[in-house]
Amino acid sequence: MFDDDKRTIRRMAPHLQRVLIVDPQATSAAMIGEAMRNIARSQTWIATTPERGLKLCEQVDPQIVFVELTFAKTTGVEFTKKLRRSQFGARKVPVIMVTGTATAASILAARDAGVHEFLRRPFTMKDLLRRLEAVTLRQRDWIEAVGYVGPDRRRFNSGDYTGPLKRRTDSRQTPDAARLAQALKILRSAVASFDTDPAQATRAIETQVQAIQKAATAAADLKLTTAAAELARYMVTCKKAGVPLKGPEVAKHAASLLAYMPREEVIIAA
Repeated sequence: MFDDDKRTIRRMAPHLQRVLIVDPQATSAAMIGEAMRNIARSQTWIATTPERGLKLCEQVDPQIVFVELTFAKTTGVEFTKKLRRSQFGARKVPVIMVTGTATAASILAARDAGVHEFLRRPFTMKDLLRRLEAVTLRQRDWIEAVGYVGPDRRRFNSGDYTGPLKRRTDSRQTPDAARLAQALKILRSAVASFDTDPAQATRAIETQVQAIQKAATAAADLKLTTAAAELARYMVTCKKAGVPLKGPEVAKHAASLLAYMPREEVIIAA
């Protein structure tokens, strides 16, 4: 192993102490477990079913999860979706999906479920190290929306991405402006979805309000800061009083924030 690899492993090791492997095949699970113990002296847990894997996510709070794509009655994609929408402390941990039969469709499905990386079997130690480095040392922004929960799927947030920008506004926006626009777009979607999925909509709104407050502070925008604070105050007040949030009231408090939507997004929504 080269010196550069050793230095990288030393940096990654604190993030790899508790590893969960969800795989119906004992041999392949054991191989990953042995590799992780050799790399970072990881403590490993193995689950042969997604149901057991979710229970272990709650019990042992893993720092990273490896999950096989294919199971007898379900898939690693469904496991990841359930983990991302759970209340577990480990719901945001890196998930690496492993399979020997990768297709373009399965890779896209894994990405859209909230998987961080895809590892094709058979893999080399170098392949494994590259995936571990990506999820521990080059972390992406977290997206808490209604339709999607997981790491930011837009690769421009990753140092690996060198391809073209995908959105008309990307070339004109600063990173802070892009994050604000994204937070407002997710907020709009969450408000619209409040009646159909109130639990995830509430979590999405709370997360976006925090992102908007951060952006407003960075931009020294007092009006935006005040609008975000008002929505946050309403949600906190309801939570403390044990009163359920109401869709119309959420929409009313969010209106002043949504007025900041970029013009292009407003036109598209119309």
